[in-house]
Amino acid sequence: MNYVAIYWWVIIPVLCILFYKTILRIIFGMVMVPEDKIGLVTKKFVLYGEDKSLPDGRIIATKGEAGYQARTLAPGMYWFMFPWQYVVVLEAFTVIPQGKIGLILSKDGAEIPTGNILGRKVDCDNFQDSEKFLLNGGQKGRQTAIITAGTYRINTYAFTITVADMTVIHENMVGIITMMDGLPITMGQIAGKNVEGHNNFQDIDAFLINGGNRGLQPQIILAGSYNVNKWAVQIEEIPMTDVPIGYVGVVISYIGEDGQDMTGDAFKHGNIVSKGFRGVWMEPMGPGKYPINTFTMKMELVPTTNLVLNWANARSESHNLDKNLCTITVRSKDGFPFNLDVAQIIHIPANEAPKVIARFGSMLNLVSQVLEPTIGNYFRNSAQDSDVISFLTSRKERQESAKEHIRIVLEEYNVNAVDTLIGDIVPPEALMKTLTDRKIAQEEEKTYETQRMAQVQRQGVEKETAIAEIQKEIVKAQQSVEIAQRTADAAVKKSEGEATSLKLQVNAEAAATKMRAEAEADATRLRAGAQAESTKLNASAEAERISKTGLAEAEKIMAIGKSTAEAYELQVKAMGGDNFTKFKITEEIGKGHIKVIPDVLIGGNNGSDGPISGLLGLKLMEMMDTEKFGKESKKLPATDNDKSSDKK
Repeated sequence: MNYVAIYWWVIIPVLCILFYKTILRIIFGMVMVPEDKIGLVTKKFVLYGEDKSLPDGRIIATKGEAGYQARTLAPGMYWFMFPWQYVVVLEAFTVIPQGKIGLILSKDGAEIPTGNILGRKVDCDNFQDSEKFLLNGGQKGRQTAIITAGTYRINTYAFTITVADMTVIHENMVGIITMMDGLPITMGQIAGKNVEGHNNFQDIDAFLINGGNRGLQPQIILAGSYNVNKWAVQIEEIPMTDVPIGYVGVVISYIGEDGQDMTGDAFKHGNIVSKGFRGVWMEPMGPGKYPINTFTMKMELVPTTNLVLNWANARSESHNLDKNLCTITVRSKDGFPFNLDVAQIIHIPANEAPKVIARFGSMLNLVSQVLEPTIGNYFRNSAQDSDVISFLTSRKERQESAKEHIRIVLEEYNVNAVDTLIGDIVPPEALMKTLTDRKIAQEEEKTYETQRMAQVQRQGVEKETAIAEIQKEIVKAQQSVEIAQRTADAAVKKSEGEATSLKLQVNAEAAATKMRAEAEADATRLRAGAQAESTKLNASAEAERISKTGLAEAEKIMAIGKSTAEAYELQVKAMGGDNFTKFKITEEIGKGHIKVIPDVLIGGNNGSDGPISGLLGLKLMEMMDTEKFGKESKKLPATDNDKSSDKK
């Protein structure tokens, strides 16, 4: 037994150490709340002297009533929270991540007034003090206030937290606001009034306190991130309004007060008001991007550059204002229908753009209500005053007339008419064929005339070419004559030079001959002079040359004869007359090869037949010579007998 007692004294401390929390919880009502938890308390019953039940409609106890307690337990140690009276549930803190917001739904509180859908904000330390929330008149249901990113000790018995994304408006976009709560919109308006101080609808209570209206709002929010209560605000993201270069934007506002007309009494086609009032704004907006609330106002683009509109089936400009325009069909005075294309160039000054929009509402209305009937009717009326051919031939004049007429008409509508252009004109096919045939005939006539003129010109060219060719031959002949003349002159000069040279040479030879023999020298000089004169005559002309040559020969002969005579005279003087005569005879015999001594000497014997024998021998030789010479003349070959005779 003693050992059993000892064991009990050991077991009891061990159990106390192991289960001290439970023991303390039961005996002393101790509750320990960790540093990352919150204690949610539920009271099972109340003791004597305390309120026993909650008021009607309440679920959260603020004065110690039984039920869910508004007061929570922060991290720490608490006593006398006996488990038989209190249930303490440890719950993690409420965490709102970055880029998120917490939407609050209160489970208890005062009733929301009729007409409101959101509970108004009260001082309750961001809903971490639910007791204060209830005591300060917090309303049940969805709350206008939100909690942003962070960690909160929220009594989830009293509040339900819904985590939602922040509102993000992207670049070049705007946010269109529709409020879920607030005062009703004023009668006659489509959007609420402008309210300041709500920080881009992030402070809903400030918006409501300042008299904000529910429904569509005139204000917008620009690009950025916003802590907007999605239960209170609906946001639609739309692109910014772009006014391109070459345009102005005329704003038509559907909200605001009725402003004073800025156009005066002269303009009777609508009111144009200052910026901020309802109607067409007097000041247009230039090129750029604008955060326009397209739910409460409209921007009408008006081109300020020259605008081309085509009345043609096959062509339309990129602005598409002429997409409904087509080729104009007219009828001429002679009853022929035909089509024509027209292009109208207009210009709208920037300061006149609001008047155009106030008058017509849009550029399409301007085209359909003014330009289309004005231009179409003008050309139909103009065509009825003329036949088709006259209309075609007077196109330029009709274009100028149309330009002036349309300019005057459009000035009344605050539009400048820059130019009117008539494009393609398509007359009836049968009439066009007649006109085409006539034109072809005229062109053929011109062609034939042109060809005739070309032939005449070609003949002239050929004539001039022939003259030029003949002229070339004439020039060539003239040059040939000149060349021949110069050649002849050169030949004459050359002959004269040669004659002079020959004359000098003859003179030199004559002088040499005279030195050898004075008579021979004089003869050589005379011959040289005659030859020089003869050469000179031959060089100047053929006849003159022959004449001069003959004269030179004569002089030469004379000179030779003279020199010969002088030589003979000297020889006679030197040799004597008889001896000189013998000498000359002998010289002539030698020059003439005269045989003084016969080749055959025939002699006779002393006998009686001597002379006879000589004559017979001579005759025989003559016969032999005759036969020999006859054979040679006939070029006959010699016979064997002849050869033998020769041998003999």
